[in-house]
Amino acid sequence: MRADPLGFLAAELDALKQQGLYRRLRILEGEQKPKTTFDHRQVVNLSSNNYLGLTTHPKLREAAIEATRRFGVGSGSVRTIAGTMDIHMELERRLAAFKKTEAVVVFQSGFAANAGTVAAVLTKDDVVISDELNHASIIDGCRLSRAAIKVFPHKDADAARKVLRELPAAQRKLLITDGVFSMDGDLGAVPELCALAEEFGCIMMVDDAHASGVFGKNGRGTIDHFGVHGRVDIQVGTLSKAIGALGGYVAGSRTLIEFLYHRARPFLFSTSHPPAVAAACIAALDVLEQEPQVIDRLWENTGFFKAGLQALGFNTGLSESPITPVIAGDGALAMKLSDRLFEEGVFAQGIAFPTVAKDKARVRTIVTATHTRDELQFALDVFAKVGRELGII
Repeated sequence: MRADPLGFLAAELDALKQQGLYRRLRILEGEQKPKTTFDHRQVVNLSSNNYLGLTTHPKLREAAIEATRRFGVGSGSVRTIAGTMDIHMELERRLAAFKKTEAVVVFQSGFAANAGTVAAVLTKDDVVISDELNHASIIDGCRLSRAAIKVFPHKDADAARKVLRELPAAQRKLLITDGVFSMDGDLGAVPELCALAEEFGCIMMVDDAHASGVFGKNGRGTIDHFGVHGRVDIQVGTLSKAIGALGGYVAGSRTLIEFLYHRARPFLFSTSHPPAVAAACIAALDVLEQEPQVIDRLWENTGFFKAGLQALGFNTGLSESPITPVIAGDGALAMKLSDRLFEEGVFAQGIAFPTVAKDKARVRTIVTATHTRDELQFALDVFAKVGRELGII
């Protein structure tokens, strides 16, 4: 009997357990709501990206059901063969109008949109100038492109300028940042980087996944929030978070989108969205345009909860968004904090290295528009109890 060639993975898992970093998947029983049941326990849910509560919005439900009745449950093909349906093109037209760009291409996930776009646009002769805290999908796209990668300290536009000055003027350059950083909840240095891109002739790219539906008029993102329309060449957004469904998209010029139709590998080699998903995303855009008050509620809840954590003495870092980290420092301590919160009725997932720096482990909280003040106050009371118990505050 041969030895297990994957046996070394068990040792890796044992090491995670010994470090207190091993995690089991929490199982959601029911709908993705602000108060729901995970692992047979009713909890206030502070771990969902469902910023606006659209996963269960009546308009999205009905749109998905009607599309399934009309078109079936799947498209049956990739977009470039037989899988482009009218409803996919309608979604792309609606997104382009929403984002105020010439065109949009929809991908199967935000990860695919980022990685597929960077890898398609760049070659081994090009260079990426990237914020050190950019999302993993950006990093993977850079690696797949085989372009040289230059990393500048987080939000440090002066450091990015120094990098750009040392590069050949004729070399193709992609300058890229998150609009909202997913672990710390702070905003990227978008205006400053746009100015650098113009000065040095860079392609400017912003990943607006956590800004979509959250920042800007009607949730148009950080490009609208900062008033830099026309200065960002490649905008990436998501349909999986505030939009409430599934997928990602790239917005930009008609030339960019036509090129991605021909060269973006996730687009070329993955079956297109089920009609129900496309229909739900279109309905979500209707909600953003017709019911902007839901975004106002998101920000009211965010302000209340963030102020409460800070008043208790928690370290919430540099957050400027509904993402508010509660930084514990040590990885094992962050996981213990997460576990004790769960036992007391609050689900806030622990996050440690390598997702964040070893000394910056935290639980990440995300407030939604659909949380009630009573639910948020309950969560704050639990944070106070457990934080004191563990000596964090």
